[in-house]
Amino acid sequence: MHDNSQSGSFQAGEGVSREVIQRSKEFLLQNYARADVVFERGEGVYLVDAEGERYLDCVSGLAVNALGYGDADVLEALREQSRKLIHVSNLYYTIPAASLAEELVRHSFADRVFFCNSGTEANEACIKFARRWARTHFGENKTGLVAAFSSFHGRTMGSISLTGQEKYQAPFEPLVPGIRFARFNDIDHTVEQINDNTAAVFLEPVQAEGGVHPATQEYLKAVRSACDTHNALLVFDEVQVGLGRTGRLFCHEHYGVEPDMLTLAKPLAGGLPIGAALLKQHVADAIQPGDHAATFGGGPLICAVALVVFRKIADPQFLEKVRNNSALFGGRLRALKEQYSAIRQVRGMGMIWGVQFDEPAAPIVAEFRKRHILACVAGPNVLRFLPPLVIGEEELNHVADVFADILEAR
Repeated sequence: MHDNSQSGSFQAGEGVSREVIQRSKEFLLQNYARADVVFERGEGVYLVDAEGERYLDCVSGLAVNALGYGDADVLEALREQSRKLIHVSNLYYTIPAASLAEELVRHSFADRVFFCNSGTEANEACIKFARRWARTHFGENKTGLVAAFSSFHGRTMGSISLTGQEKYQAPFEPLVPGIRFARFNDIDHTVEQINDNTAAVFLEPVQAEGGVHPATQEYLKAVRSACDTHNALLVFDEVQVGLGRTGRLFCHEHYGVEPDMLTLAKPLAGGLPIGAALLKQHVADAIQPGDHAATFGGGPLICAVALVVFRKIADPQFLEKVRNNSALFGGRLRALKEQYSAIRQVRGMGMIWGVQFDEPAAPIVAEFRKRHILACVAGPNVLRFLPPLVIGEEELNHVADVFADILEAR
């Protein structure tokens, strides 16, 4: 029995972070390796901790807070819709869900949209949609799935089964059967895995959690062709790299290759939970009422906010600024590679960048945090930058300058 005399109360001032961390370790499931910092609010591209210290955020909630913190239009949409209707279920229609679906379709390859609550749920949905489509058109034996080694598609049982990293899979075996893995960017090896029993191929155009590895155009075109040859669907996971993160509205636009389905999530609702699966009509035609559902999917509050976020990100001038800042920051990172031998590779586009070392990158993340800049890793040896898409030249140059200081001191 716990003493709950002060349950839920925290006194502002010195020591509050220590108290929050202590209580979190006591009451929360310890499934995260959190940094010892407690954030209280956000301002633009900065986070402010419980003691009032400001941190330049180059993680943006793991690519979620694309517009940073405190965007006035997002807050107004949240206030306005919360006064009208928060939830009503998918037994009925709502204006925000219809409006957001229309915007997504009009700006993409897709004809239909399914809303859920996260990226992993969107990938789960596409597994089911792919198998339903294959069964409808080709019979019950066409169930195979192909994914890439080093990929990351989520942590539910279906999505983790598609994730080509043993460290995520091993503790939870047996996994969903019928999945084959291919070497990313290896055309011959990937095409070998695709056959007439393949229902779908799942790929990230840029492997994010796997180390920030962009696909080559030749690779994605070859996979598209193999899918067409074997009547398999091509599914792009753009949960982390879609919606402006790479400087285009959708990452696959860089490659000139269209999928049959695509998954979105992280930045779509400005920090509120949403996932989306975008489908071409020939896939949607196979899905019947009752085949899949999500109680909270496409709720009016979240869709109203997502509509504002999406329209801002889809603005061509907004995306052009992301590309210009990408050229600046990518140039600074490549210059550091030429200057410091500790850096093995620099990879990325838009506002997702990976810097690979021969040693663990976590200590470098810690050095950045000491200097009030937040970065993260993408695998053991890759330092990853995922700043808000609204970050400016001054802040990006500051990050590069601090990175140089860290490398110089090593």
